[in-house]
Amino acid sequence: MPPALFLVEKMLKAILGTKGATVQRFTQDGTRIPVTRIKTGPCYVVHIMNKEKNGYDAIQLGFGEKKMTKVSKQLQGHLRGAKLKKAPRFLGEIRLEKPADKLKVSDLVKVADIFQPGDEVKVTGWAKGKGFTGVMKRWGFKGGPRTHGQSDRERAPGSIGQGTTPGRVHKGKKMPGRAGGNKVTVKGLMVVAVDDENDELLIKGLIPGARNDFLTVTKTGKVKKFVPLLKKGEKEIEETEEQRAERLRREKEAKEALKAAEEAEAKPEAGKEEKPEEKKEEKSGEEKPKEVEENA
Repeated sequence: MPPALFLVEKMLKAILGTKGATVQRFTQDGTRIPVTRIKTGPCYVVHIMNKEKNGYDAIQLGFGEKKMTKVSKQLQGHLRGAKLKKAPRFLGEIRLEKPADKLKVSDLVKVADIFQPGDEVKVTGWAKGKGFTGVMKRWGFKGGPRTHGQSDRERAPGSIGQGTTPGRVHKGKKMPGRAGGNKVTVKGLMVVAVDDENDELLIKGLIPGARNDFLTVTKTGKVKKFVPLLKKGEKEIEETEEQRAERLRREKEAKEALKAAEEAEAKPEAGKEEKPEEKKEEKSGEEKPKEVEENA
């Protein structure tokens, strides 16, 4: 199926994917940045919503693959219209500003048709679950004093309300409970590279969730100052003559300082070696008269 190239016309601004590895990369100005890989394909159009039937314009995308026998009969019937051999691993709905007239069911959506390096995006995912935790880990409380006999107050929440008035705990009070496992959206992230061959999106920054967790990436704008990544085998931006002269001058000063330090370390060692010889000569000179006296 041909890729949906019409998506470049600002019709679709989001795509589904799964979280990959977080690695480090270098930009062309030599800055090291954290980069998270997001697998974004294959994505197929499963269903199209419109204002007449549903009250809003949107499309339903399917990401990933799994056996059709692993899904319910109801979902199999829903996917029958998309004519997919395998069921998608995830289904996600994406709102549209305009009706999807040119978009058809079973169309393939590619990441390169939506995103470009330098785009500003927001990523929505599910944070890692941390189980039942205390107030220090869940809310960042400071904890109680560790002195004056309060051995059991170090991680305690402290007072949770007043006495007779109001005689209850106010709603929304921060207390121990289950932390994590909630839906999180991180804004202000940046696309640094788009790998169309592997259907991967490289985003600067950290993203919620564990590896292979489901994500939704939405384009929000364009970054003002964008520095592309340094490709493998390439060198950093070529330096000017002034920068080269300054670098050579610093290297020369560093070599001279290192040489002076080595000479300074060598001088005291030579002096230490000479002193024991002088002492030996003095001792030998003192012993000779004793031998003469004994012979006498």
